[in-house]
Amino acid sequence: MKNNNLKKHIILLLTVNMFFSCFNNTLNSNNTLNSKKNVGIQVYGSFDESLIDTLKTTIKNFYNFKVTVFKSKEIPKSSFINIKKPRYRADTLLKILKKDKPDSISHVLGLISKDISTTKYSDFKSRKIKEPEYTYKDWGIFGLGYVDGPSCIVSSCRFKKDKTKLIDRFKKICVHEIGHNLGLKHCPNEECVMRDAAESITTIDLVSLNLCEECRLKIK
Repeated sequence: MKNNNLKKHIILLLTVNMFFSCFNNTLNSNNTLNSKKNVGIQVYGSFDESLIDTLKTTIKNFYNFKVTVFKSKEIPKSSFINIKKPRYRADTLLKILKKDKPDSISHVLGLISKDISTTKYSDFKSRKIKEPEYTYKDWGIFGLGYVDGPSCIVSSCRFKKDKTKLIDRFKKICVHEIGHNLGLKHCPNEECVMRDAAESITTIDLVSLNLCEECRLKIK
């Protein structure tokens, strides 16, 4: 009688273990992309090494991509601009990142500690600058990545808070810009990492480091 009960317990435990193994595998397949893409990280100038290490792990865990960190380069002089204040043009850096990207790399993420900017348009296709033109001609941003583009750029300059918040914001912006490169547009879901930050640090704090179901299904 005892042996029969013992056998039942063993069978039950094995069944429970099998169930949770399948459940965890399902979670992993839903939360990450099963892909062989290789994302490159290109640092411009000096940058916090601990943030680079954190980002490398984040990209691996979030997108299930291989990550290659390139040797740091000087900030390209052609990207410097001084309209309202000394900054570096994000759109110029995207072009340089695209040009320098090795064929073995699917997408490249640039990191810079200096402030970056771009022109803000009321209509991107027609390149019509928002009014007043002076205000939006050189608009400071956290990061920039074009939809279906091969490159994106993120600056740590505007994350001036305690270390924990800085890391959290940095990870979300990087994941967000890579999402654009993978084909995702801004998402109306208030918790999705692809939500438009609208240049507000508060918005970044409110979103979760996760893709909503709709964005996950859209991703290329």
